[in-house]
Amino acid sequence: MPKEEKIIGGEPESAESTRKGRRGGGNREARRGAVSSDDANKQQSEWEEKIIQVRRVTKVVKGGKKLSFRAVVAIGNGKGQVGVGIGKAAEVLNAIQKGVGDARKHLIKVPLVGTTIPHELTGKQGSSRILLKPAAKGTGVIAGGAARAILELAGVGDVLSKSLGSRAPLNVARATINGLSNLRTFEQAARLRGMSLKQMLAG
Repeated sequence: MPKEEKIIGGEPESAESTRKGRRGGGNREARRGAVSSDDANKQQSEWEEKIIQVRRVTKVVKGGKKLSFRAVVAIGNGKGQVGVGIGKAAEVLNAIQKGVGDARKHLIKVPLVGTTIPHELTGKQGSSRILLKPAAKGTGVIAGGAARAILELAGVGDVLSKSLGSRAPLNVARATINGLSNLRTFEQAARLRGMSLKQMLAG
């Protein structure tokens, strides 16, 4: 006698396909897709965004004025990676999205010693300067405005800072990035001087 076939929704289903469905073989691809989406969401959750400034920009063109928005956005993972980007668009949301994309392209690695920075330095951008100093544990982030947002996103927990010169948010943000990008660990400084870490610390 021929094998019996089940008719579901107008299509015949053999006994072999029924057994595969019971074993859950047909749901493997769906489970893999769910796992990959969870990994992507977890990776995105590690990055935090902060809007430093949103300004309305007016450009004079033939026939009138063209209005747009400029967004300065900082992004970081709190583990030593941070970046600043600028986005311009006719709508605020699009400008922010472009700023986030630009910030991801300009990420820098910040060397940390515990929760503070390795040494004192001054970051410069245009007429803005910012002084950064290491601080003892428990001091907190002594900074304001754009500098505070970037330092927190970079994972710096204890630092002293002072803004010198122009206080324009974009210039202060870039001056902070400039300072953090020039930080060097003790090992890097010893390597640049051509000596061992013990010799540098003894000197």
